[in-house]
Amino acid sequence: MGSSSSDRAMAAFLLHSQLLLILISLLIFHLSSAAARQLLTDGGSSTLNSPPATTVQYHNGPLLGGKVSVNLIWYGQFKPAQRAILSDFITSLSASSSTGSVVGQPSVASWWSSNIGKYYSLAVVEGSKKKPLSLSLALGTQVLDESYSLGKSLTMKQIVALAAKGEQNYAVNVVLTAADVTVEGFCMSTCGSHGSSRSAGSATRFAYIWVGNSETQCPGQCAWPFHQPIYGPQSPPLVAPNDDVGLDGMVINLAGLLAGTATNPFGDGFFQGPKEAPLEAASACSGVYGSGAYPGYAGELLVDPASGASYNAHGVDGREYLLPAIFDPSTSSCSTLF
Repeated sequence: MGSSSSDRAMAAFLLHSQLLLILISLLIFHLSSAAARQLLTDGGSSTLNSPPATTVQYHNGPLLGGKVSVNLIWYGQFKPAQRAILSDFITSLSASSSTGSVVGQPSVASWWSSNIGKYYSLAVVEGSKKKPLSLSLALGTQVLDESYSLGKSLTMKQIVALAAKGEQNYAVNVVLTAADVTVEGFCMSTCGSHGSSRSAGSATRFAYIWVGNSETQCPGQCAWPFHQPIYGPQSPPLVAPNDDVGLDGMVINLAGLLAGTATNPFGDGFFQGPKEAPLEAASACSGVYGSGAYPGYAGELLVDPASGASYNAHGVDGREYLLPAIFDPSTSSCSTLF
């Protein structure tokens, strides 16, 4: 009788222990998934975030306007083919038949004009007597710093100093750091960022962007869906359209940060939440690339029959790119190309 009671007590203990382990496992999974959803590019894209239930609000500040050059500052070692992937993306933003470029549809240019244009129209409506705004982006100058002039471990202050090397009038200066360069906050809280600064003795602010190559440091966070995610639902990685996981991931992040820079260049444009950590045009739809997207699934995309690569936009010279969804302020939903 004593043995039977002891056996029942032991069985009950084991059952309770198993249930406790299951509950702990579920809690860890929930917390790790939440942590992944918090890994945002500051105003740009990330890996597994779901779109918010709120809307992106206009705070009555200026949007980026006029004919603006996008200057690229390459920090560290990049192959010419890698630089071409990103520079062709910038060129693709304004490519059309009128510029002599033949680009398939859906295109990078249509992704930009159809989504970002809505913010400019809304700013005019809310700004009442303000004249209609327009923005035209073009590839500007490219600066190479292949000697790592500031070392291989950079602070954000140094990123701004590198950005200041580019032209500052009617320009966005983009700092692109190589795979062997660590940057303050990179892979821990951000995949890239954008902001504004003033040069010494100047009253004019200039906009800048920084994006890092995550290929060897954190591709599961900053190059998803081209790499297996380290948190959340697991699914096979997609084939990168330009056969470079790091650079195709940089395109995603740069695209989102350009959208944030255009619509919230100085911190008082379109965003939701605290000014210090805003959700912007692209980061409000982070992790969404096609219709039907959900955590762990990028959404319905095009697939190149020859390479098997997944993409959603055509660029110049036969390029294919994967671009993030943009929050549509008129419908309060994430807008995809198809």
